[in-house]
Amino acid sequence: MLGRLRHPLSAVGATTALTLPWLYIWATGSTPALTHLQTVAISGIAVLGASFMLAWGAETAEKDVPRAFALAVLAVLAVAPEYAVDALYAWTAGANVGTERGMEAANLAVANMTGANRILIGLGWSGIALFTVYRTLSSEDPAVVKESGFLKSKVQIDRDLATEIAFLLAATAYAFFVPFGAGIGMVDTLFLVGLYAIYIGIIIRGEVDEHDEQVGVPAYFQSFSKLPRVASVLLLFGYSGGMIYTAVHPFAHGLEELGLALGIPPFFMIQWIAPLASESPELIVVAYLVNKARSTAGFNALISSKLNQWTLLIGTLAVVYSIASGAVGSLPFDEKQQAEIWITAAQSFFALGILANFEISVREAIVLLVLFLSQVVAEFAVIRILAEPQAGEWSMLILYAYTAVYLVLGAALFVLRRGELRGIFDRTAANARNALPGGSDPVEHAD
Repeated sequence: MLGRLRHPLSAVGATTALTLPWLYIWATGSTPALTHLQTVAISGIAVLGASFMLAWGAETAEKDVPRAFALAVLAVLAVAPEYAVDALYAWTAGANVGTERGMEAANLAVANMTGANRILIGLGWSGIALFTVYRTLSSEDPAVVKESGFLKSKVQIDRDLATEIAFLLAATAYAFFVPFGAGIGMVDTLFLVGLYAIYIGIIIRGEVDEHDEQVGVPAYFQSFSKLPRVASVLLLFGYSGGMIYTAVHPFAHGLEELGLALGIPPFFMIQWIAPLASESPELIVVAYLVNKARSTAGFNALISSKLNQWTLLIGTLAVVYSIASGAVGSLPFDEKQQAEIWITAAQSFFALGILANFEISVREAIVLLVLFLSQVVAEFAVIRILAEPQAGEWSMLILYAYTAVYLVLGAALFVLRRGELRGIFDRTAANARNALPGGSDPVEHAD
């Protein structure tokens, strides 16, 4: 009996059971009958179960496709709810062009997008790095280098992530110029979506290597012959993606309502609480990978998520806005959102400076986390304590100050690590050449 309980399918059954209450509620349209707390609990548990399925699907797929591509698919599915939330605001803005409601929705779309991107780095990259090092207190992880001295231990990042880092740096550099336009327009869409398409074109040509031996559910599915194995991956991706897509919106809305009941401003909720909920599947998946001592795959997923949010997410806003408005146009935003884009780009610039030597130390992770949290807390305090227009003025000063800090720190890191930066671009250029027809060598993304 115990042996049967330990069968990998028992784990699949257990995680499926976590999603069934929400599946019933969603299928029967019973959400309005629930309290906000009940909605958060049931949908949140479903997201948890679906996140494990998503991770299993990506790990199983590594036997048939390059790891970077499998994790890129995982990243898109995990953050799909964030795309849907932003698309809703962009659609509302396009359907109400020239009105106060339309401008408010456009600003909310930008705020939600920038909030999601800063959470992914400020909490995701830093938190997972700290969790990775903490986990080695009780078990080994080959990615962690333990060093004597105060907070000097570090997590080593796979150098095959050079391509992801280079493309993310290109998207970050471009993002600094977006606020100078009349809004997020089709030129931005063509550049950013095109950048991501080129990235996918490179990594999909990668060689499928033998990776670390899997255990548990992924090992079980990888033992299937190819057709059933591929079907299992598609089923895991499809079911988990569907659960995440349907459950994260009510989860985020429930959190928003609970926050509003506590007196948290609505705009603050849209920028921070809703994206935190929509990012939760990705963070759960990465924590699961790190807990299996697969830190390299975890950071690959985090960086891939940031890349697709920083390219596809921004690029789709103008498309949805134009469709809703009935004409090609640019999603507008006010001065506050210009500053939000700049600080988001600056944070990304600093974070990439940290990863330029393919390491992130405990010290660096703490600095990344403290800068993120202190800015959010400072702006929240200003909003709660001061009245308009003074609150708005102080909020802008905070954004510009932190933007400057991120830029100075990031520039210093890139100067110190300019040799590693050249290596990143050289490696990316070689991968791009090899991805072309007749390339001399396969593009590798192995550990």
